Amino acid sequence: MKVLVINGSPHLGGCTDRALREVEQTLKANGIETERVNVGNKDVRGCIGCNFCRQNGRCVFNDAVNETAPKLAEAAGVVVGTPVYYAGANGQLLAFLDRLFYSTSGTVDKTMKVGAAVVSSRRAGSTSAFDEINKYFTISAMPVVSSTYWNEVHGFTAEDVEADKEGLQTMRNLGKNMAFMIKAFDNAAKDDGMPAQERGVFTNFHTEG
Repeated sequence: MKVLVINGSPHLGGCTDRALREVEQTLKANGIETERVNVGNKDVRGCIGCNFCRQNGRCVFNDAVNETAPKLAEAAGVVVGTPVYYAGANGQLLAFLDRLFYSTSGTVDKTMKVGAAVVSSRRAGSTSAFDEINKYFTISAMPVVSSTYWNEVHGFTAEDVEADKEGLQTMRNLGKNMAFMIKAFDNAAKDDGMPAQERGVFTNFHTEG
């Protein structure tokens, strides 16, 4: 079983990376493999709503999104880390997630893949960024992993995060909870199968004539 770890920070050795490393180490200690994808330093554009993916099963822009889609399909869980910019997640990361989740909606069943957001801020704005990321999971039938505080660390540098002992503790508890959920869901799926998702109804308030 593997967790896909997506780092949305352009600073590969920065605060977000330090938080994610704590989660990764804990997951590995609990028998879960991890694979890291760094997107904050990649050239990623936003979705243009062309629906190319609906006919072709992949995004029209052949970049990090299409490279990551098979990794998402194989993963039992996803951790998305982001720095906080203007009380929100990194815009480049959001463009990546928009396209990744939309372009795989017909090809990757995300049901019961567990998801966790990790945010890093100097001081404030972390909970609104946390909420932004979690919405990708909750629209995809993905249970959200919680910890003993909101999944955040604080600091301006990775060295600052080392001093955020509660933040790192939160990351470790997040990793433990995620490993437990993945194993529990795997056992339940073997015993009872995955829960069936109804997909036939699409609300549209437009009326003809």
